[in-house]
Amino acid sequence: MEGLTEVGFWAAELESVFARVAGRFARADLRWRMRDYVRGLLGQAARKNGWQLAEWAGHRTPDGFQRLLNSSVWDADALRDDVRAYVGESLGPDGVLIIDDTGFIKKGTTSAGVGRQYTGTSGKIDNCQIGVFAAYATRSGRALVDRELYLPKAWTSDRDRCRAAKIPDERGFATKGELARNIVRRCLAAGLPATWVTADEAYGQDWHFRRLLEQLDIGYVVAVPKSQQIKSLAGIWRIDQLIEDAPADVWQRLSCGDGAKGPRVYDWAAAKLPANLIFDPDPPTHHRWVMARRSLSDPGELAYYLAYAPVGVEIAELAQVAGFRWAIEECFQAAAKNECGLDQYEVRRYPGWYRHITLAMLAHAVLTALAAQAGGETAKGAAETDQPSSSRSPWQRSGGSWTLSCPTHEPTATPSPTH
Repeated sequence: MEGLTEVGFWAAELESVFARVAGRFARADLRWRMRDYVRGLLGQAARKNGWQLAEWAGHRTPDGFQRLLNSSVWDADALRDDVRAYVGESLGPDGVLIIDDTGFIKKGTTSAGVGRQYTGTSGKIDNCQIGVFAAYATRSGRALVDRELYLPKAWTSDRDRCRAAKIPDERGFATKGELARNIVRRCLAAGLPATWVTADEAYGQDWHFRRLLEQLDIGYVVAVPKSQQIKSLAGIWRIDQLIEDAPADVWQRLSCGDGAKGPRVYDWAAAKLPANLIFDPDPPTHHRWVMARRSLSDPGELAYYLAYAPVGVEIAELAQVAGFRWAIEECFQAAAKNECGLDQYEVRRYPGWYRHITLAMLAHAVLTALAAQAGGETAKGAAETDQPSSSRSPWQRSGGSWTLSCPTHEPTATPSPTH
């Protein structure tokens, strides 16, 4: 009886979502194909490609699904907006928006945006497409909420090749950082209830990315490389050298969230940077921080961060925000390899990529909403399971936290792009 109740609960949620997005598909046959396609992505087919999805849905051929993805008339961006709103409502406010990219390994040269480029999916230069994604995460769950296909210059400089792949003439070259900034603007403008942004060092080291977040008045904790320069009125350092000089009692043991093996516990060091007189009001509403995370099992393994947080926020909360970055990797793992066929498409043209990816995001969002309604799920990820315990250095204790001291001299007259 319990199993029947659970099946009914799933069916009711799925029907509610289908009703929510039905208006994006003007014709009844498109709505039914969309429903069959999403059900197939959530189904038990060994691979979520056209033929297997068609067989699972009882179709004689995959032609209907191919038309849904390639030639029928519907707006994938409007459906993306519905997915984002649904995820925000399902997971609740005060979450973290996470930016990252992932690769889709492909053969041949005709798939939109494909080329030999580095991807973390294989950990090497490979023939692949790259998608820049955003996920939204709270303690209730996490799901993908936006996506953009990266087009290398080899594509955007060849308009005939672009037209053959149905890439719009107005789509020019944009770096992954520019795509990420557009995604952030779009998510926040649409009212996604995020209060923080986090990203890996590919985006965190981009001053334009960090400055946009500051202008949008949203806090961030972003990873940066060990060579990141820190420039302020207190001085100029490489971040790894700055952390190396930190007093021993700067470090404190904190959890950055629960993992598969318990709390993800690391040693953390952090200090507030002096206010930027060019950008910040007086008194400042936010503080910038420099941070480092050190492994308990291998103290030589460090990760570095820059943060921007409202006055009053302490390092324990910043560590928690940093810990949410793993959530987007979990989304890629769940939506691609385990459940929803994110990476198992066979489309080659630009519109088809956006349509399949968005429908896979919708399928994964349903799973996330069901898990949240059932009481959430334990976040998975690499964890260290020890329990928390409680020349003149620029590190100075100030009240209950550390700051980088600021010598008295004339302030710089130009903004500092690395701060």
